[in-house]
Amino acid sequence: MSNIYASKHPLVAHKLSRLRDKNTEPKKFRELVREIAALLAYEATADLAIMPRELETPLAKTTGYELKEKIGLVPILRAGLGMVEGVWSLMPSAEVWHIGLYRDEHTLKPVEYYNKLPTEPRVSVCLILDPMLATGGSATATAEILKRWGVKKIKFVGLIAAPEGIRAMQEQHPDIPIHIAAIDSHLNDKAYIVPGLGDAGDRQFGTG
Repeated sequence: MSNIYASKHPLVAHKLSRLRDKNTEPKKFRELVREIAALLAYEATADLAIMPRELETPLAKTTGYELKEKIGLVPILRAGLGMVEGVWSLMPSAEVWHIGLYRDEHTLKPVEYYNKLPTEPRVSVCLILDPMLATGGSATATAEILKRWGVKKIKFVGLIAAPEGIRAMQEQHPDIPIHIAAIDSHLNDKAYIVPGLGDAGDRQFGTG
């Protein structure tokens, strides 16, 4: 699993534990999602290309750097929305494109219901944002949409993954790195991650 990056950062472990707690209220839950997303994005973007930029400090001229690649954030609706602000705080110039997928409760397969991607991509790197990598259906479908769109460099950033979801991504998109806060035990008979944290969308928006 050379392209699987489970964070070892103490802050991620601390905040994830608070996120898992069933007594964490939606407001605090949303804050934690944003904070963990920012920490994971920091790790996931360590290899972004940069280019030199001439600038002047209050004391002297010097050479600095700026991002060379244009970044696109692709939250999977609706739970992925909560991760955007955290990542955006690090990369305010990033474009955000939404893809809507829901899981059919009978087949457990993703169904696309929203996609407003322009005809041609304006970004060279896309980060797929989704708190839970459970069956992997939504993530693999989103990756396929982005590849058809023409994006060459894609990464998945999530909070918790199940081995089943990781396996699905590796089988269908072995070129896409997975940056995650934790890898949990398994999926239950309803395809929820165990121990997990429940339904990330419901807990963020108070709809559970």
